[in-house]
Amino acid sequence: MLDLRPVFHLIGLLGLTLGMLMLIPAAVDFQAGNANWQAFVQCAFVICLIGATAALTTRNALDQGLGRRQSFMLTASVWAVLPALGSIPFMIGAPGADPTHAFFEAMSGLTTTGTTVFVGLDDLPPGVLLWRSMLQWLGGLGIIIVALVFLPVLRVGGMQHFQSEAFDTMGKVMPRVYDISAALLQVYFGLTLLAIIAYMAFGMSGFDAVNHALTTIATGGFSTSDQSFAKFTGPLEYVSVAFMILAGLPFIRFIQLLGGSWQPIWRDVQVRAFLRWTSYAVGAVILYRVFTSDAALLDILRGTLFNVVTLFTGTGYGSEDVSGWGDFPLLVVVLVGFIGACTASTGCSLKIFRYLVLFEAIRSQMQRLRRPNEVVSLRVGGKRLEPDVISSVIVMFTVFVASFMLLAVSLSLTGLEMRTAITAAWTAICNVGPVFGPEVGDTGAVDGFPTLAKWLMILGMYAGRLEILTVLVLLMPRFWRG
Repeated sequence: MLDLRPVFHLIGLLGLTLGMLMLIPAAVDFQAGNANWQAFVQCAFVICLIGATAALTTRNALDQGLGRRQSFMLTASVWAVLPALGSIPFMIGAPGADPTHAFFEAMSGLTTTGTTVFVGLDDLPPGVLLWRSMLQWLGGLGIIIVALVFLPVLRVGGMQHFQSEAFDTMGKVMPRVYDISAALLQVYFGLTLLAIIAYMAFGMSGFDAVNHALTTIATGGFSTSDQSFAKFTGPLEYVSVAFMILAGLPFIRFIQLLGGSWQPIWRDVQVRAFLRWTSYAVGAVILYRVFTSDAALLDILRGTLFNVVTLFTGTGYGSEDVSGWGDFPLLVVVLVGFIGACTASTGCSLKIFRYLVLFEAIRSQMQRLRRPNEVVSLRVGGKRLEPDVISSVIVMFTVFVASFMLLAVSLSLTGLEMRTAITAAWTAICNVGPVFGPEVGDTGAVDGFPTLAKWLMILGMYAGRLEILTVLVLLMPRFWRG
């Protein structure tokens, strides 16, 4: 029988941490003289009590470490329980959201999707804005840990290819979590601090700089204004592009860089492909806009660079209406949203690595058709691909595409116009952020969507962030039988 005590223990500890962190936005609201600080304190007390109770009643549960099935349960449970806990301040305090809207916002935050159902962001208490940003920042950190620790062990979507990269210690999962988390925190905090300094240096207020640094490094895209990044056009867009690209690179390379080894980041085939493909996408859209738009060349260059990078990395900020550029640019940004950034980054979607594996598998198959007797060894970045990695990636692509199509059809059945349904499915399953269509509000919020559509998007965000296969495994009777 599956022992769930270690899962409850770790979720309890995470819940306790989340509750304690609520005191930060409480302090911000108190300092601002906003009465909403009381709601955060109340939520912090309740959530800390729940988390402490769960952790203390299972305090001896980790003596044997985490097994593979327990790792599956933990990975799937964290992104369901923490959004539920993180949504409570949205209901008890401002903006007084109903359970659907509160859970949607918290799920969008922790999965770093960035789609919002809240309007009037400029008028919300500062603590609420900071809490949204903190949820994304915490979600981004959790995503990297899952990618480096749990998914390689669970052998999901070809992630076992990175087992040796992530301080492979063999044996149980937990010893690796502590090692990797400590190193990641240094890098994550460092990049966030640099982003805050850079944003302030180029004109953002301290509060806006902190919030946008948190959501930039997490590639989440929550902003402090209904205008999103249109409020900060100009040099700040270039600052944001630089940090979004850094956040889209494999964080394991930054850890190696801190250790004095700079060569791996330049030799990483993912990094080279990410930068190259980003350049292609930006260049193609710039050329199209130069010949079809009357806007100034510098505005075209800046706006295109910012908006393509933000969608490639899955950050989801917006400084212009991309859907107004024309059909070709919209097709490009949707395609880059399907690609995503590098594995072990805070970026979204299928990731560069899986596309490299897919292209290598296609190339190999074509070579076999020409020379059936030739033995072909598949490699990515000079490292040999094992057969189970290739099959896992192909399965991941198949399930991902099927899930996207099913979600798009389901959303259209709720009454959404087809373009809205397709881009809503895209943004949810890829964790990108924006939705394009007539039902979307002027601020980009999806508060006007039917309730069922919102819950379908919540399911899409959850499944997309967990790499889909992790969720499907839990539906198999064999998993529960052991």
